Amino acid sequence: MNIAISNTSEKPIYQQLFEQLSAKIIKGEFETGYGLPPIRQAAKELRVSIITVKKAWEELDRCGLIYTVTGKGCFVSDLTPEEMLLKRDDMIRSQMSIDVSYYKSLGLSLDEAIDLIKDIY
Repeated sequence: MNIAISNTSEKPIYQQLFEQLSAKIIKGEFETGYGLPPIRQAAKELRVSIITVKKAWEELDRCGLIYTVTGKGCFVSDLTPEEMLLKRDDMIRSQMSIDVSYYKSLGLSLDEAIDLIKDIY
């Protein structure tokens, strides 16, 4: 799966796993129907708890990026390129809403925020 987990990151491990897998799915690195490894196997390979992997898989399922077949596993959803872009944009909007609220609380203007984003990007 080629996932990098950081135990020193401020982000929870399930979030790191979710973000990396969702990016791979959205960029088309996993084809429609690709079977994610079973939760126990992924937990063992990544050296994290089963609950952590389960939470990431549930989040991917909630976002519609994967689906679960009872007794068979989790698979990448069959989404058109347009649907993938809509999912991506929804995820970006959700995260940016949180970030922008924080920036506003710090008194950052829109122009300042745009300048910072340009510098970082």
